Formats: sequence, C-alpha cells, structure tokens
Amino acid sequence: MPKPLDAVDLAARLIQCPSVTPLEGGALQLLQDELSGAGFDCTRVDRGRVANLFARWGTKGHPRTFGFNGHTDVVPVGDTAAWSVDPFGGTIRGGWLWGRGATDMKSGVAAFVAAAIDLVRDAPPDGAIILTITGDEEGDAIDGTTALLDWMAANDEAMTACLVGEPTSPETLGDMIKIGRRGSMTAYFTATGVQGHSAYPHRAKNPVPAIARLIDRLSRHVLDEGTEFFDASTLAATTIDTGNPASNVIPATCQATVNIRFNDAHSSGALINWLRAEADKAAAETGVVIAMTTKVSGESFLTPPGPLSDLIVQVVKGETGITPDLSTTGGTSDARFVKDHCPVVEFGLVGKTMHQVDECVEVEQIVALKRIYRKILESYFA
Repeated sequence: MPKPLDAVDLAARLIQCPSVTPLEGGALQLLQDELSGAGFDCTRVDRGRVANLFARWGTKGHPRTFGFNGHTDVVPVGDTAAWSVDPFGGTIRGGWLWGRGATDMKSGVAAFVAAAIDLVRDAPPDGAIILTITGDEEGDAIDGTTALLDWMAANDEAMTACLVGEPTSPETLGDMIKIGRRGSMTAYFTATGVQGHSAYPHRAKNPVPAIARLIDRLSRHVLDEGTEFFDASTLAATTIDTGNPASNVIPATCQATVNIRFNDAHSSGALINWLRAEADKAAAETGVVIAMTTKVSGESFLTPPGPLSDLIVQVVKGETGITPDLSTTGGTSDARFVKDHCPVVEFGLVGKTMHQVDECVEVEQIVALKRIYRKILESYFA
C-alpha cells in the first residue's frame, strides 16, 4: 500500500511557491504532479492571466461526484522585514507551519488533496472526486473559479456536492461551518457642482454638502433586522474626498464610496435602485449632479441546512467532539460562484492569522483537517 501523503509537507511545499495573485508560482504544477501520479485526470484551465487546475478521479458524470474547491494564490506579504520568518519559506517551528498562505489557504488545499489521494489509493469509492483549484480568489476572481465552472459546463463535468476549504473556524478547529455568505457591493458617487471662492459661496455650487447629505441618509438607513440565517445587512461609508488642498476654494467635485454587505432579504439590483433614488433625491435638493457607479462582488446565498451540512456536522463532531455552528458570517468566498452549480458549504482551519504578518497554523490542525476531509469523503460515498 502506498505511503499516505503528508499534508503538512505538501502545505509547506505550496507555501514555498510564491503565488501572489495572479502569479501561479509553481503551486498548481506541484499539485498537478501529485494528483496525476495518483490517477487523477488533470486539466489546466487557464484564462486571462490566471492559472487554474481541474482534477477528476473516477467516471465522468457519475451521479455521486464530490467536489473540493480552493485557491493557491495569496495576498502580498507586505513589509518583509516585519516577518520573523521567510514568508515563502514554509518553516515549521514550535509545532506551527509559518508563511504566506499557511492559513489562507494552502494548508486547506493540501489537506483536501492529501485526503482525496489517500482515499482513492486505499479504498477507491463508488463515485467520482473533482478538485477545482484556482489562482484568482484573492484578486478580481473573474478568471478563477468562474473559469473552471465555465469549462466544466462546456465539457459536461459536474459536481453533485462541493466543500470549499476556506478557513471557517473562529477559535477552534470545528467550531463553525459556513452554509452561505452575505452579498457584497460597492457604490461610488461623484457630485459635480460649480467651483468658486469660499468668500462668495452664492456664486458657486458646492458639491460637498450634497455628498454629506447623501452619505448621512444612507448611513442612518436601517436595511433590515436580519433574517433566519443571516445577521442584519450593513452599509459602511468608506471615503469622502474632494482632493482639494485649498481652504478658500469651493471644489467642483466631491467623491464618496459606500460598501454594503447584504443578506438574503435583498438583491444587488434592488439595492442599486435604492441608492440611485437616494442620490437623485439629494441632487434635486441641492442642485448638483450626482453620478453613481457600482461594483457587485457577489449576491447573498444560502445552502439550507440539509443532507450536505448534516453530513459534515456529523463528521466534524465525531472527529473533534465539537458541534459546529452553521453560519453565514464573514466576507465573500468562491462559494458564491459554486452555489449556482451545486449545493456548497465551507469548512476549514482556524483563520486568526490569515493575511497577517507571520501568518501561521498549528501543524496538528492540518493533520486533523486532512483526517476530517477523508472521513467526509468516506461518509459521502458510504
């Protein structure tokens, strides 16, 4: 019987690949070599400047096809001098694995790749396993998981259930599973008036009060009180700016930005209509022109509690003794794309150090996560 694949060693080797978005850095090639050697059919699904990997073991189109999704791209390291270790060294010290991506999410990818490889070598299941791994989760996410799903649709490849291996545990491995995510969108406002001398305000048309009035109304508005599985939606004003260095000049323009994290009581389209109506109202009251553009990062979604989440809760509880909370908190993830393909949930490591200087994860967590992922596969195919 082949020796089990060491998930900790694989995670360290992945960290040593400098795959800062959108660079592949050798990470996907490393995984392709491991998976191909274990009998997975691998295809690079690169699009634009982004590298992606699709891997399947088992019969194409099998009615029981379990999928894992993850990413090997990482955020920049920031000030290298502030790190106590080489950010791309994959150092193991004091029972911890250190380096950029240790938490988010090369260790999670290593755990599910090792679990899948060990299973098909030890006890080939009656079904298929698909791994979709992108290099564009931390970036614009235009040519990452979306490219993989587009390719799958064009090639009649499908998952019947999917687990995204993002770090979901707030304090202890096993304490939280994500069954949905809030939507995210950003609105950019530009108010245009007439520039003038601050001593003669009647000869100008000041855009600053118009923007201030608009942002105040938006910030005070209660979007909702929360829904069954989601906390209340939030709107945050993130900047108001004129770029005006002179105290005696009324500027011609003023810009402002707001970010909204919304639950399943809203769609981005309905929110855009509300924002536009409020901007038009402020413009009519003040006599300035207010233009608006928006960027939608993702809609809110929910995988209702059911067979998939029940299975994962059962496995996690059995392996850790902890009953995980079913949550929709946090930012966005690539589950927002997978949810249109098949039922999807997220479960992974404790995420306390993700994106930080000296990002690190306990080695034992990686070992335990591989064990949990292996058990999830066994239970799914049982």
